Amino acid sequence: MYKHFFKRLFDLVISIIAFPFFLLLLIIIGPIIYFSDRGNIFYVAPRLGKNGKVFKMIKFRSMKVNAPDIRNDDGSTFNSDNDPRVTKIGRIMRRTSIDEIPQVINIFFGQMSLIGPRPTMPDIKIEDYKEEHRNRFKVRPGITGYSQAYYRNSVEQKIQFDNDVYYSKNISLLLDIKIFFKTIITVFKNDNINRKGKVEWKKLLYLVYQTWGDFYYGI
Repeated sequence: MYKHFFKRLFDLVISIIAFPFFLLLLIIIGPIIYFSDRGNIFYVAPRLGKNGKVFKMIKFRSMKVNAPDIRNDDGSTFNSDNDPRVTKIGRIMRRTSIDEIPQVINIFFGQMSLIGPRPTMPDIKIEDYKEEHRNRFKVRPGITGYSQAYYRNSVEQKIQFDNDVYYSKNISLLLDIKIFFKTIITVFKNDNINRKGKVEWKKLLYLVYQTWGDFYYGI
C-alpha cells in the first residue's frame, strides 16, 4: 500500500510544502548563478525515469557554461573538490546539495520521488543494463536514495546500482524515513562528497590546463 499509493501522496504533499522554499532560494541564488558567468540559472538535462521513460531533470546550474562532460573509468560522472568546471557558487551548492532543490518540480509532476535511485543519463538504454540492475527502473528516481544517503559519491557505479536494486526490492515507510534523516546527517557532515575515481590521462590533462588557465588569466 505504501509503495503504490502513500509514497506518491507523501511526495506530492512534500513538493507543495517545499515549493515556497525553492522560490526563496531562486530569488537569492538565481542572480548569483547568472552573474557568475552570464549563463542559465538552471541545468536541465534528459534522464531515465521509471520504466526507462525519459524526462527533463532540473537542477540549479553548478558548472560553467559549455563545461565538457568528464566521466570516471566506470562511466559515472567525474567530480572533484578542485574541478575547474564548477563555479564558486556551484561548489557551495554541491557541498550542501542545494543544487538538487529544483527537482521538487519533477516530484510534483510525478517524474521523480523524494527518495529513490538517482536518475541516470539516457545515453545508455534500459535494455543495455544488466538484468539485475534493471530493477532500479521499477521505481521513480529520487533526489536522494539509499546509496546517496550512506555513500553519496564515494563508491563506484556498480555498487550504487546494487544499492538501488536493494532499495527497489525493499521499499517501506521505515526505510524511507531512515534514508531521509541519514541524508541530512551526511550533507551536514559533508561526508563522501567525491570519489577518488580514475579518469583518462587526457581528461586529467584538461583539468590541469583549465586550472592553470584560470590562474594565469586571473593574475
